[in-house]
Amino acid sequence: MLMRIVGIVFPILAIVLVAYFYGRRHPVDMGVANRLNMEFFLPALIFMALAGKSFNLVDNLPCAIGSAIMVIGSGLLAWPLARLFGYDPRTLVFPSMVHNVGNMGLPLLLLTFGDQALGPAVVILLVVNFIQFSLGIWVLSGRFSIAMLWREPLLAAALLGVGVSLSGITIWPPLMVAVKLLGDISIGLMIFSLGIRLSTARLNAWGIGIAGAVITPLAGMTVAWLVGEFGGLSPLDRDILFVAGALPPAVSCFILAERYRQEPDKVASIVLIGNASAIFFIPLALALRL
Repeated sequence: MLMRIVGIVFPILAIVLVAYFYGRRHPVDMGVANRLNMEFFLPALIFMALAGKSFNLVDNLPCAIGSAIMVIGSGLLAWPLARLFGYDPRTLVFPSMVHNVGNMGLPLLLLTFGDQALGPAVVILLVVNFIQFSLGIWVLSGRFSIAMLWREPLLAAALLGVGVSLSGITIWPPLMVAVKLLGDISIGLMIFSLGIRLSTARLNAWGIGIAGAVITPLAGMTVAWLVGEFGGLSPLDRDILFVAGALPPAVSCFILAERYRQEPDKVASIVLIGNASAIFFIPLALALRL
């Protein structure tokens, strides 16, 4: 069991560490690469997963609902804890809701559960992103515009992929190969980008950083367990959702906190310590589910 967990976690951790130390030694701007990933590579992966014959919208609907409950429930658990510890709830609640289902989650779930996890993993990614750019923006800034969602390539690719899946259209195989080649770039690039981003994050608030690093996975796993026990999910979806709940805060939390001026240094500390503490919480979740 221990070797299986190490085999799952090590590839991700190794790439993050390589990128981290490279970024510390050679500062690099990943802005262009990240933009290409968000606008081309990751949308291609999402489209390929949703348009493929293996994806069934009805079968993945419970997972979508369960992941939405997990995200919102994590925020609801974090809110009174933030009040209890004397933190601004918006600073702690937002990263506790938005788990790192992209950079770390997709590779982790695929390595753990195989190709059968691609559909549910993509669904969780889309749900988290949808809530991040709707409810999450409202938590950070107190305002929200529906136009923000329509500008997200991930959601556009998801709608197109679901449309192709439901219509039964067969896409020319060489075109799908081209889409797959683009999508295959996204996983490794996301992990590498995470390491580069962590190498530039500043640690200025230990207290809230440690609190967020602990609250995020514990709240996620707690809500995911409740959803899995009482939500009627399949055994595979229960395990996938539980492992997803153990993920640390997404790196994008810091970017959005900086954009909306919601204590970005504190959010950066939550993200940095949270992703470091994933070395403990992810193996714990895997040990409880494998």
